[in-house]
Amino acid sequence: MDLSIIIVNFKSKDFTHDCVKSIYQNTEKIKYEIIVVDNNSGDGCIEMLAEKYPDVIGYANKENAGFAKGNNIGINMAKGRYLLLLNPDTIILENALDKMVQYMDTNTQAGIAGCRVENPDATLQRACRRSIPTPKVAFFRFSGLSKLFPKSKLMGKYNLSYIDENQETEVDAVSGAFLMCRKEVVKQINGLDEDYFMYAEDIDFCFRAKQHGWKVMYYPGARITHFKGQSSKHMSMRATKAYYDSMAIFFKKNFEKQTNFLLIPIIYFGIWFLKQIAVIKVLIRDGKSVGSKG
Repeated sequence: MDLSIIIVNFKSKDFTHDCVKSIYQNTEKIKYEIIVVDNNSGDGCIEMLAEKYPDVIGYANKENAGFAKGNNIGINMAKGRYLLLLNPDTIILENALDKMVQYMDTNTQAGIAGCRVENPDATLQRACRRSIPTPKVAFFRFSGLSKLFPKSKLMGKYNLSYIDENQETEVDAVSGAFLMCRKEVVKQINGLDEDYFMYAEDIDFCFRAKQHGWKVMYYPGARITHFKGQSSKHMSMRATKAYYDSMAIFFKKNFEKQTNFLLIPIIYFGIWFLKQIAVIKVLIRDGKSVGSKG
């Protein structure tokens, strides 16, 4: 088995269907399996797959345990030499999986690799190649300076916006929407960290892999389309809170001990403050939505 493709579904049955269909239509040269873990969606996804794609391995979780835990369930079932964490709201393009397996076979020092992840209009989804969000890198991102000076190596480091998007390059992290890794890497670092409900678990995974000496690579020779945020929109408030909670967890696990003690409360306050602003925006948006329906 060359590749185990792991998809975690949460109320995304139609997207999962189209994703699986695109895998079958655009994968020819490798032996693969598809594992779909449903996080207690209640949307009939597992039943749909059993009817339309009986070769797909379905697992019905009894709770929504989060993205990391759902993927770990699939990882523990996987038989492939390589594992692919793939979002359900993605479409595989132009034999992307064949190309990525060939790339990993050729580049033996790459423990993790991501492809070119595109928006529906074929523009680059910037999160598919990133730096580790150290406090300094995160400051330039959330202050808006990275958008003002995208070609600056200092200020544009968060999404590596100063590097040609069509250039193969070593990066700190790739997106969990499409993250291919060697099975040895998973064994070495014990899978995804389940302290993260959703968000940042992919960055944490890549960070730990690099600490074990593996390279993380961005390979634009393979492409997918990602309809971003289709699972998280079904739990918008929870997803919003989880995003900022994950930032705090990542900082605590990886940078708190080496940060000046005077800066630590400032960083946590900054995360908390951004979280409150985001929560208010969701409340206002949802309030307007309810009002318009009325």
